[in-house]
Amino acid sequence: MRNPMRPAAAAAPLLLLAACGGGGDPYSGGGGDGGGGSGDAIVVGSANFPESTLLAHIYAKALEAEGIPVETQLDIGSREVYYDQVAEGNLAVFPEYNGGILYYLDPEAESGTTEETNRAVRRELPEDLAILESAPAQNKDSITVTEETAEEHDLTAIGDLEGTAGDMTLGAPAEFETRPQGVPGLKDAYGVEFGGFRPLEGNLLVEGLRGGDVDAANLFTTNPAFTTGDFVALEDPQNLFGSQNVTPLINKEAVGQDARDVLNRVSAELTTEALIDLDARVQIDHEEADEVAADWLSQAGLD
Repeated sequence: MRNPMRPAAAAAPLLLLAACGGGGDPYSGGGGDGGGGSGDAIVVGSANFPESTLLAHIYAKALEAEGIPVETQLDIGSREVYYDQVAEGNLAVFPEYNGGILYYLDPEAESGTTEETNRAVRRELPEDLAILESAPAQNKDSITVTEETAEEHDLTAIGDLEGTAGDMTLGAPAEFETRPQGVPGLKDAYGVEFGGFRPLEGNLLVEGLRGGDVDAANLFTTNPAFTTGDFVALEDPQNLFGSQNVTPLINKEAVGQDARDVLNRVSAELTTEALIDLDARVQIDHEEADEVAADWLSQAGLD
């Protein structure tokens, strides 16, 4: 899964999949009230990783349920690609992460609470863009251990590792070893220094933690692996990893108040725990993202 706080090094090729509307070039016809769609349709986009696609389906189906015309353009690529498309009005709504968009707009931004992060984002956004209300759901970095390790060393928060980390190996993507919110940040914020570091990503990171190749791991908090009950994400009371709340980014001209109200209602209901379960259904059980989205909206009373 892409780290929502860290901009991609290069833009991925556009893979534009249209749904809920017509095909053709999704960026023809300009912006305006239609947000680049046909007629007055609101175009909902997604980045090219499963959680973003799932969130786009949730937004689109919630809007459709209120009779608002919607089109989707999915798997668009990195923030460097899709941000400009929202700014130009070719996309109207995009599932974002408040810390990620802040870091994109201001690479020197400091970590903060959800409210602090949103205030900073609103200061940095250009006049034609806005963020709506953030969901409680967050997809952020964590330091995670197995349940067995947590019980053995009485670990509930990252700072609890201070006396034991020297005998442990941390698994994480290679860049975590040097970035400010990674290994250096653990030392500065918590006095935690791991005895070893092993660069791992994706399923290799999960399997490394589960198999004992590493003793702790940098996992994102909506990783479906958390559904197994084997892992414990340690609390981050110093807020080293900042806020990464799921937050709709919109083109203000393309999204009216009725649509904004719908999206805010969705955000109010979406928790991290719910998103972990939804991600697991898509990424582990291989259910269709649009069907998972529709099911959650029904359970949340938003269909």
